[in-house]
Amino acid sequence: MHADPALIRSMKAHVAPEEWAARTDLAAAYRAVAMYGWDDLVFTHISARAPGPDHHFLINPYGMMFEEITASSLVKVDLAGRKVSESPFEINPAGFTIHSAVHQAREDAHCVMHLHTMEGVAVSCQKAGLLPLSQQSLFPLSSLAYHDYEGVALDPGEKARLVRDLGDRHNLILRNHGLLTCAQSVADAFLYMYILQKACEVQVRAQAGGGELIPIAQPILDGIRKASREVLRQSGGMIAWPGILRRLDRLDPSWRD
Repeated sequence: MHADPALIRSMKAHVAPEEWAARTDLAAAYRAVAMYGWDDLVFTHISARAPGPDHHFLINPYGMMFEEITASSLVKVDLAGRKVSESPFEINPAGFTIHSAVHQAREDAHCVMHLHTMEGVAVSCQKAGLLPLSQQSLFPLSSLAYHDYEGVALDPGEKARLVRDLGDRHNLILRNHGLLTCAQSVADAFLYMYILQKACEVQVRAQAGGGELIPIAQPILDGIRKASREVLRQSGGMIAWPGILRRLDRLDPSWRD
């Protein structure tokens, strides 16, 4: 069935409070991606693990714009992308291929965010990838991997290669394709993506300026982990997440429905 927002019925009374909290965080991530202009129509996905002993995950109904996503519209699926709870909406099983691979291999990857931003795709097409040109680039470079393009992600065999390439990193550039981040929370995955995206934006604009670029020295790159802890004050993505939620509420609080 088409992802018609008119079909949305509140799920709040039908799921555990812990799942509802996960749903609202994930819905907020979709709305925030739309707010920053990083969405690609109905394509790309953000997934989050549903609380509980089962390996079940929440993902967007296929065909719904990111700016329309609500906590109740999210669909709960298993690692094969099969619905495990009643929903009038379908998902894109092919779109869940990348996400399921990361979720299955990484116990800490409770949220996986994959985007096709213009600047992210542009950097993914560059042989050297992300360059140490800006302060923003330092943070993703401290935990960055690359995965070579193998065509549209429909081949289940690619999952093992993607997981191998990702390793224990939190940022992945899918060559000729886009960006991916993963983390233990939606807030952390979003912050990783925000900084990675900003680094790509700066790189593309700096290159477009045509002048000689100044790379950041290696000793500074080596010291970024300590600096990251100080900047984020040990709170990770939660340093910014509550403010993002307040901004979303000011724009349109319907994501909480």
